[in-house]
Amino acid sequence: MRMARFTTLAILALAAVSLSIVLAKTSEPGAPRKAVVVELFTSEGCSSCPPADELLAHLRQDLSAKNIEVIPLGFHVDYWNSLGWKDRFSSAEFSRRQEQYTESLRVDGPYTPEMVVDGAVEFVGNDAGHAQRTIREAASQPEVATVKVSTAVADQLTVQAKAPVSAKDAQVVLAITEDNLTTQVGSGENGGRTLHHAAVVRELRNLGRLHEGSFAANVPLKLDKDWKRADLRAVVFVQEGPTGKILGAATLALGSVALTGQLR
Repeated sequence: MRMARFTTLAILALAAVSLSIVLAKTSEPGAPRKAVVVELFTSEGCSSCPPADELLAHLRQDLSAKNIEVIPLGFHVDYWNSLGWKDRFSSAEFSRRQEQYTESLRVDGPYTPEMVVDGAVEFVGNDAGHAQRTIREAASQPEVATVKVSTAVADQLTVQAKAPVSAKDAQVVLAITEDNLTTQVGSGENGGRTLHHAAVVRELRNLGRLHEGSFAANVPLKLDKDWKRADLRAVVFVQEGPTGKILGAATLALGSVALTGQLR
């Protein structure tokens, strides 16, 4: 009887130790993480967009505590500009990007706010619960492409990317984003409100295709003099042409990067 009890206690103790080891490994701060790119298509003229803008601003920090790296991209579309307020961050290029997702993800039509995770899943951009569930699922998937971005020389980025040769029409894309932006809206659906934005895409640049699964280039930085360097990030991602799926991404804060003569 005593032997059986001792055996049971030993088994339980061993199980507890094994569980603690597993938990320690999964919560280890230095454990590898798959970066998840979260795009928000938004507009200052849309009354449903401010909650989505706020959600985008918090996702990176909130999920970082759970060992999930979120790379947010705020794309301000221009098709709201004729409805009472012109969004100073808007671009027809960003509207076209959303239209490409409309086709690849088989959406009835472009709308705001729309969130797209890793170019593969879309949903209403102010749905926090849906966003967190989708991001967690994306983070659990294996990283298809590896991306590295650094600054060995002032005024330029060193970009490297690798992906399976089977990746179809894989493009390497650079986005420059800016945080801590504020707008006093004078008219339209958000007239009289003060809107706060994070990860606003200031520039989107196609750097080229992967050749036999590889890409390497030194990319010059050309930053507008009105952009606040301390709030800028460079985001580089690999995106598959036919599907729009993002295969891998990396980001670099530009606030500490030595830049000279880069203003335009």
